[in-house]
Amino acid sequence: MEAQPMVVTQPPVLVTVQPSRNYWQTGICDCFNDCGVCLCGMFCFPCMACQVAADMNECCCCGTSVAMRAVYRTKYEIPGSICGDNCIVCCCPVCSLCQIQRDINRRKAMGIF
Repeated sequence: MEAQPMVVTQPPVLVTVQPSRNYWQTGICDCFNDCGVCLCGMFCFPCMACQVAADMNECCCCGTSVAMRAVYRTKYEIPGSICGDNCIVCCCPVCSLCQIQRDINRRKAMGIF
């Protein structure tokens, strides 16, 4: 009878991480992920607010509101709270709006918007 070879190492486990549908696609301060969005938000904030509102089929006046952020989070089941949305929108409305626009762009590219 022939002896079986002994296994002394385990094969590596590969984990593939794909973007989740239930989280923000970028962080609140990830402006350099899309410089065009960042520049538009910084220098033409009302235009970007209207673009976000239009993408979401909402009134242009709602583009920068806490309600808009909360509606977006709810639609894509992104964890968070109204209190957190309020803090982000009040402390840095440009960053908040840019994050939503980057998220919309990425979800469009993934075909889930």
